[in-house]
Amino acid sequence: MPNVKVFDMAGKEVGEMSLSDKIFGAEVNAAVLHAAVRAYMLNQRQGTQSTLTRTEVSGGGKKPWRQKGTGRARQGSRRAPQWVHGGIALGPKPRTYRTDLNKKTKRVALFSALSDKVANGNLVILDDCKLDGYKTAEIAKMFKALGLNKDVEKKFKDGDEIKTRTENVACKTLLVLPEADKYVVKSCANIPTAATTLYSTINVYEILNAEKLVITRAAAEKLQEVYA
Repeated sequence: MPNVKVFDMAGKEVGEMSLSDKIFGAEVNAAVLHAAVRAYMLNQRQGTQSTLTRTEVSGGGKKPWRQKGTGRARQGSRRAPQWVHGGIALGPKPRTYRTDLNKKTKRVALFSALSDKVANGNLVILDDCKLDGYKTAEIAKMFKALGLNKDVEKKFKDGDEIKTRTENVACKTLLVLPEADKYVVKSCANIPTAATTLYSTINVYEILNAEKLVITRAAAEKLQEVYA
C-alpha cells in the first residue's frame, strides 16, 4: 500500500495515511484513459447545430428563367445551394454525440488517473478543509502552504511598452470533498485555477485536467470504502 503524508490547512504534516493499491497503486492504462476522456468530452456536446436545406429556406417558388434559349445554365430554384441565400448542401443537423463506457472500463480509468497522480507526486492528502465563512484568502493561503503555487510570467502594458512580471499563482488544482460545503466551494470558485468536486462525482477528465489533486482524508476513506 502506498503511504502518503497528511497535511493540515496550514501546510503542516500531521500524520500518514495508507492508500489502497487497487485504487491508488494500479497500473496506468493510457488507452482506457484516452477512451474515458474522449467519452466525457463527447458527452459535453449539445449537438444542436442545424442548417437549412433547400426545402427549408424561404422563397424559390418561381423558376429563375426559362429552361432553354437563354445561353445560361438551367436553374429550377433560387434556393438551390449554389445561389446566394440558398439552402446548405450536406450541412449539419441536430444529432446526439452521446457515448458511454461500461462500468469496468470506467473504474479502470478512474484508478489509472488516481494512480498516475500518486506516482508523479501530484496527490496531496488534506486532513480536513473547513471554513466558517466565504474566505477565498484562506483557500489561497492553504494552497500556498501546501506548495501548490507556481511562478508565472505575465505581460502587461506600461504606456507604449510591453513588460513582463512574475506572479506567484495557484496551479490548476482539484479539491475533492467528502460532502458539499458551500463555504469551501464558493471560496474556491473565486480562484480561477481551482475547482472542487465530491468523491462521489469525481471523473477522470477532472483529475487529468488538474496539475495537483487535493483529497481530504475523509474523501479518500470514502473512495476506498466504495471502490476497494
